[in-house]
Amino acid sequence: METVQATRLRPGMVIQHQGSLYSVFSLTHRTPGNKRGFVQTKLRDLRSGAMIEHRFSSEEFVERAFLDEKEVEFLYHEDDVFTFMDTSTYEQYSLSREVLGDTVGYLTPNCQLKVEFFEGRPIGLELPPAVELKVVETEPGIKGASATNVMKPAKLETGITVQVPPFISEGEVIRVDTADGTYLERAR
Repeated sequence: METVQATRLRPGMVIQHQGSLYSVFSLTHRTPGNKRGFVQTKLRDLRSGAMIEHRFSSEEFVERAFLDEKEVEFLYHEDDVFTFMDTSTYEQYSLSREVLGDTVGYLTPNCQLKVEFFEGRPIGLELPPAVELKVVETEPGIKGASATNVMKPAKLETGITVQVPPFISEGEVIRVDTADGTYLERAR
């Protein structure tokens, strides 16, 4: 096991917490006024499937559990079932939206990632640090606009919405941080 700072947690990461293994379902970084920052998480118990909420302080370290991992390619989803293929054996695995949590907003066909296994069954996946997604809906881009602190919402091809600078237009491909769902840069 390795320890990671709570601010480095990512959706899909598996941690040991209070004697059990949990998958990080979703998380939000918060810095309230002049108080210390914290990370509010939703965690899924890997044995029972039960969901809990837990608040980690920003300075807190968490035990990261390393499970068996396999390199996979995301193939497709049908309703709430997402199908992946092992790139070396061509074996296919299916995971439900309920198990995957917020990670589904970053999955595009043919993307390469890792599926994590616990006791021989797939329990989650590890996303790359950033993904490229196409903007499918946003207000028109403003010509000559430069990056400022003014942002506008943009709906992406997977259904998630992120805040983007005013110069981003529909049809553009952007890079999104998978840890907190923030815009990083134009991809192309």
